[in-house]
Amino acid sequence: MAADMIRAPIFSNHGCRLNAYETEAMKELATAAGVTDAVIVNTCAVTSEAVRKARQDIRKLRRDNPDAKLIVTGCAAQTAPDIFANMAEVDVVIGNTEKMNPATWAQMAPDLIGQTEPVQVDDIMSVTETAGHLIDGFGTRSRAYVQVQNGCDHRCTFCIIPYGRGNSRSVPAGVVVDQIKRLVDKGYNEVVLTGVDLTSWGADLPSQPKLGDLVMRILKLVPDLPRLRISSIDSIEVDENLLCAIATEPRLMPHLHLSLQHGDDLILKRMKRRHLRDDAIRFCEEARKLRPDMTFGADIIAGFPTETEAMFANSLALVEECHLTWLHVFPYSPRPGTPAAKMPQVDGRVIKARAAELRAAGAKRVKTHLVKQVGTAHDILMESPRMGRTPQFAEVTFATDQHEGQIVKAEITGIAGQQLVA
Repeated sequence: MAADMIRAPIFSNHGCRLNAYETEAMKELATAAGVTDAVIVNTCAVTSEAVRKARQDIRKLRRDNPDAKLIVTGCAAQTAPDIFANMAEVDVVIGNTEKMNPATWAQMAPDLIGQTEPVQVDDIMSVTETAGHLIDGFGTRSRAYVQVQNGCDHRCTFCIIPYGRGNSRSVPAGVVVDQIKRLVDKGYNEVVLTGVDLTSWGADLPSQPKLGDLVMRILKLVPDLPRLRISSIDSIEVDENLLCAIATEPRLMPHLHLSLQHGDDLILKRMKRRHLRDDAIRFCEEARKLRPDMTFGADIIAGFPTETEAMFANSLALVEECHLTWLHVFPYSPRPGTPAAKMPQVDGRVIKARAAELRAAGAKRVKTHLVKQVGTAHDILMESPRMGRTPQFAEVTFATDQHEGQIVKAEITGIAGQQLVA
């Protein structure tokens, strides 16, 4: 990089939608602070593989940007700052709380960054607020994501995320509603509510409202919002108002992503999950009765410690029993510091094979879902001139250009791979 050339900061995002949302917020904070000639990597800690990929990305970014200041943040930086501080490529490590603080980015301006503390990671468990920096319009021009919750009070035995995100904190409903009103005024046709443990929203607020209360309030107070989605939820924590919204509110999209993780009761107990397999099946049956066009996605872990063939078979069967369509399959990898890392481990080759089997079952379910859509009509939200999504989140391709960001009514005429054709 030429010495006299000033460049805007480069951002590299890893991991979940919430991380992507926060990366967009950091772009605004860094720009406002006058940060230049910097590379910022927002890491994920959900698996050991995620940390490995972050380190690989850091090395590549350093090679491509030898003169830039390289800043690492995110969940992996929060949970294991020394790993990144000890990398020769890294100049500064900042925690998940610090990355959302304007004062942090003021220190990263060109005339100050040399004086900046190389590691700025405080105790995330002491944080009591969330969403200090809300942004209007992250996502495509058609869909915006709104962070309403952060952190997690649960301690699943496989999960490091609470140590990266802290305890659960909720954004007050009035703040959420005001932000969604602004998004609708800007022309967004769909809003997605996001969080680390979304169904815990409200537990730390006065009167302890539930997620369903927030959903109903949004739909009532923002009547011009065409479509509302909720991201990953814990089905055992779904409240009556959310079930009511599923049954009565057509603007709430018929697609729920469930944090199921496994289909065997003993493994679920060893994971310290709060539901059993029958709870998951019962919820899916109830949701489909309330909303017959409901589709489900799910997170499932393959090869959790002590998982036998019979236990894995229960997970595989759950795909059919819950009518799961969009699967996120995670091959188990031990996270240092978690109880599951000390349990008897499953052979890596077995984990890989089981993950592949789950993915194949998921692909079969997708095919079944798509076949049923042929000949039906859908309101499709266009994400690009020739690609949009149905309310159930299936991708739809068009032969001619449509208006990006608009909702178009179209008949499904066929299937191409894992996409519908309209």
